[in-house]
Amino acid sequence: MIPRTIVAVVLTLATLAGSAAAQGVGDKRRIVGILDVRVDGVPKEIARQFQVDLEKQLDSKAYWLAPQQRMRELMSNSTKWTEGCFVGPCLAEVRTQTGADVVLLASISGSGTSFGYVVTLMRTDTGRFVAQETSRCEVCTVNEALTSATLAALKLLTSVPSTLADEEVAAGAEVVRLRQGLVAEHDKTKRRHRIVGIALTLTGIAIAGAGMTAYFVKDRADGGLGAAGVGLGVAGAGVVTLTF
Repeated sequence: MIPRTIVAVVLTLATLAGSAAAQGVGDKRRIVGILDVRVDGVPKEIARQFQVDLEKQLDSKAYWLAPQQRMRELMSNSTKWTEGCFVGPCLAEVRTQTGADVVLLASISGSGTSFGYVVTLMRTDTGRFVAQETSRCEVCTVNEALTSATLAALKLLTSVPSTLADEEVAAGAEVVRLRQGLVAEHDKTKRRHRIVGIALTLTGIAIAGAGMTAYFVKDRADGGLGAAGVGLGVAGAGVVTLTF
């Protein structure tokens, strides 16, 4: 009996070979997999039509689109794949089996004359969200909703950069940016405190000086002594502000 590990390796190689054959040797097109298309309240054939329309309108020189059925065929050879994986690390197996770096999820629903759609792109290396388009029309036809969903999918796919950003590097850069912003804001706050502190100190000294002058000139008038006390208080507040 042939060991299961050997069978798994053979199946995986066969899958990759099939994918490569479909694309062609040296093909540089981006592989996009349609992982799931759900319909609710609309004819079931809308799901198939969505994929057909998307394939027709997507630039075949830049993309190789694998419909949902083709994705299931490719994933059937996997010993790790489980139906229902749409987000998270489990998408790494999709990348391994199909070579797709992004997968598409779509949902088209409706009732009466109200129809809506949600189209989402996920990256397979990290299993994280890339982008999403969603809309709802209260008075329209199912064909109009289908057209809108197809255009939304096209918009998402054509806006994805040829090379997906390294999320760890991007996160590190964001941390650095935030830190620099906090430092700049802290420095700005310190400068404001310094200006206010100096202003309070000088104002307090001036008030205290004027109060003491009035106290002595006007034969020790209580008003002058009170003003001097206020001035010293203001100056003290300025000194405290300068220490922070």
